[in-house]
Amino acid sequence: EERDWMSTLLSEGGLVDVYRQLHPDTTDDCYTWWSNRGQAWAKNVGWRLDYFLLSAALRPKLKSAFIRPHVLGSDHCPVGIELK
Repeated sequence: EERDWMSTLLSEGGLVDVYRQLHPDTTDDCYTWWSNRGQAWAKNVGWRLDYFLLSAALRPKLKSAFIRPHVLGSDHCPVGIELK
């Protein structure tokens, strides 16, 4: 249900998933959340739950998008973008 909602938001809402735009083929180190059970972080078994979305009009100003999976302190890690 959540994936369908997100797909609709991106396709019909005019928004762009900036991390996926800049890193379309990335599969390693792209999770932003890990369960506290079963050593999920150590095994790199997680979900990508945290996003930055931009309008298509702002896309040309996007300089970078990043995920910091090795910054610990929560079950989520920091994500960020840099705009020109």
